Amino acid sequence: MNKKAFLLLITAISALGGLLFGYDTGVINGAQFFLSKYFELDATLKGWVVGSALVGCFTGAIIAGPLSIKIGRKWSLIVSAVLFSVSAWGSGLPEMFPETVTMLVIFRIIGGVGIGIASMNAPMYIAEIAPSNIRGKMVTYYQLAIVVGFFVVFLATYFIGNGLTEAENIQFGWRRMFWSELVPSLLFLVLLFFVPKSPRWLAIKGEDEEALHILNKVHGKEQAQHEIKEIKASLEQKEQKEKVNYYSKAILVIIIIGTALSVLQQFTGINAVLYYGADIFEKALGFGKEDVLAQQILLAFVNLVFTFVAMYTVDKYGRKPLLYVGSIGMIVGFLLLGVSLQQNAVGLVSLIGVLIFIGSFALSMGPVVWVILSEMFPNKIRSVAMSVAVAAQWAANYLVSQTFPIVMESEANNSTPWNGSMPYFIFIGFILIIIFLTYKFIPETKGKTLEEIEGFWE
Repeated sequence: MNKKAFLLLITAISALGGLLFGYDTGVINGAQFFLSKYFELDATLKGWVVGSALVGCFTGAIIAGPLSIKIGRKWSLIVSAVLFSVSAWGSGLPEMFPETVTMLVIFRIIGGVGIGIASMNAPMYIAEIAPSNIRGKMVTYYQLAIVVGFFVVFLATYFIGNGLTEAENIQFGWRRMFWSELVPSLLFLVLLFFVPKSPRWLAIKGEDEEALHILNKVHGKEQAQHEIKEIKASLEQKEQKEKVNYYSKAILVIIIIGTALSVLQQFTGINAVLYYGADIFEKALGFGKEDVLAQQILLAFVNLVFTFVAMYTVDKYGRKPLLYVGSIGMIVGFLLLGVSLQQNAVGLVSLIGVLIFIGSFALSMGPVVWVILSEMFPNKIRSVAMSVAVAAQWAANYLVSQTFPIVMESEANNSTPWNGSMPYFIFIGFILIIIFLTYKFIPETKGKTLEEIEGFWE
């Protein structure tokens, strides 16, 4: 197998963690209507069942750093695949188990832990093994897989649910929706045994010979020799200190910048639009419930197309230009939606605004944040720093998901002059912060090795 095919294969397998991220997050949206009726859930319990996975995601991201240091990126992903499979099976609540909401929530949290572990380790593993000239494109495969996961699970749950009566869906259709995740999760688990360990993790553990062997297969002998020398030089700085001081000013600044960028990805409002897309279309844009399928497919299609655009431009134009262009696009999209709501002129312009926002996010903050996070942290702190940044992102996701409907239904938002537009102008404020943060603190990492990027912080 040639170098290019080998790299694409291990990248695609690793990116399946992203597909399961999207699939596991999205499957609850298709199943919740029917399981809510099965368990006769009130609004509070329904919210807990839907949001419980985020608790697991946060926990998974926290433990992902120490786990990655201890057993490596590859075996951390294998652990996440096992958790995905257990969650998918258990969430369907086989009749041998007591059919309680508590059991369902436990399995949803288990799946969330798997997402948290994979969301840190998959992009980091890809970044650590990919050549610098195409590393951005390789890491964006992870975001593409998330988007594909959302799209596939939406089609899967629709196909399963559409073939059954409502009574059948309430009795067992929602179980099949959860069990459908067993196909990609078990595939992910099996294929992971065929990918190599991260060469940088091997070098950290002193396994230089095995690290060089893997780098040879990906980069070729000449470039592999150069890479291993840079990795070892980077690690020699670590050896000068017995223990890394994460509270030192130099390291703390790097972690804060990366964490701020990670949190701001959620403060754009992307998951408010994705999680509550049907409500936005129905309440803000005046569409009927019967149009939900077409609306969601339209959102997923735009998301998918512009993720491809990001893949093929991130290494050509760089990370920062995409963040600037995407941020401006997101502002324009929310301005169109917000102003049309304020003017009580909801219609085609509002829909175009939502689609511009989705496309702009998919071009920029969606994939590029994962690329930058996987690149920007020095070797000696990468696992822990990414763990903190990703955990903070899941906490921000939970915060936005919980507060968005509260703000939407608030008296202030539904009175003059806002007329339902307040959340979108709040999101615009955070997007302006993204532009400032990118200009002032984010390094351009295009074409640089991970060790060269470390020099930016020195």
